Amino acid sequence: MRVLLQAHLDTEKTNDIIRSGKMPQVMQEIVGAFKPESSYFTADAGVRTMFLVFDMQDSSQMPPLTEPLFERFGAEVNYTPVMNLDDVQKGLSQLK
Repeated sequence: MRVLLQAHLDTEKTNDIIRSGKMPQVMQEIVGAFKPESSYFTADAGVRTMFLVFDMQDSSQMPPLTEPLFERFGAEVNYTPVMNLDDVQKGLSQLK
């Protein structure tokens, strides 16, 4: 299932990682684990935020994917099922 992950990163924890010089490495490790089809980074609600769209094969993936975000960034995380245009068209074709 295609899923949108939204993670709001704690400012102080993220600042500490940036100051340590490890931010590029940490981001590569965390984002790489998701194998996203797309990833976006911005400020939302006044905090650093990442959006990742990826394929979740099974809900058991949530703990190993999410825990590093909680531990490293003190993140607040939301998962939302999403569709691309092909998915919408497939779904609409099933309506009677």
